Amino acid sequence: MSSLRNAVPRPAHKERSQPQARKKFGLLEKHKDYVIRAKAYHQKEDIKKKLKQKAAFKNPDEFYFKMINSKTVDGVHRPKEERNKYSAEELMIMNTQDIGYVFQKWQSEKNKIDKLTASLQCTEEQPSRRHVYFAEDREEARGLELQAKSKTDISAMHQIPKDIKKKMDRSYRDLEARKSRAKDLEKLYMDMSMQKELQKKGRKRKLREYEILNPNGKPVYRWKADRKR
Repeated sequence: MSSLRNAVPRPAHKERSQPQARKKFGLLEKHKDYVIRAKAYHQKEDIKKKLKQKAAFKNPDEFYFKMINSKTVDGVHRPKEERNKYSAEELMIMNTQDIGYVFQKWQSEKNKIDKLTASLQCTEEQPSRRHVYFAEDREEARGLELQAKSKTDISAMHQIPKDIKKKMDRSYRDLEARKSRAKDLEKLYMDMSMQKELQKKGRKRKLREYEILNPNGKPVYRWKADRKR
């Protein structure tokens, strides 16, 4: 009987819409909308109740350091900016560690570039077998040379399979990307080294363009000689 009951078509019960006289108030609120609104309302009321309890039981002599180390901006507590948190020596040590890391990555990229270049050169090398031709004059020798060169180019193109060609193209793209990365790391290392040297003690000044022998757009500094004891 249950299967027959399900087979009989039932009328679709539609939800009641907003009456025409109340169209200006928007869509008619359904029960699921009321549940969501009621949950949000009670949640806010619970938060208010907890805050009132905290304010009622608060100790007036209570103190913690965030009271003086933070400030209120647009009703939000934000910590004050900590200036001179680290000493000059601590900053020097941190910069040295950063420079060492950049230098290590630069050397690693250079080693990878050398290995990749050597492997690509090995794959491009031609076989060592050579044929010796004898010519009577220079014109015949030049013709034999051009003929041999064209034969080697054609044979080399036909000898390399497609999958190896794809791998070689991918390796060349990887090589160019690594060269660009190594160049950026080298520039970053030089800039960081310059900043580290500028942080050291000693009188120094930046040279003007007419004082530099070979100007390349980069700043050049000169340290004044100090007498050592």
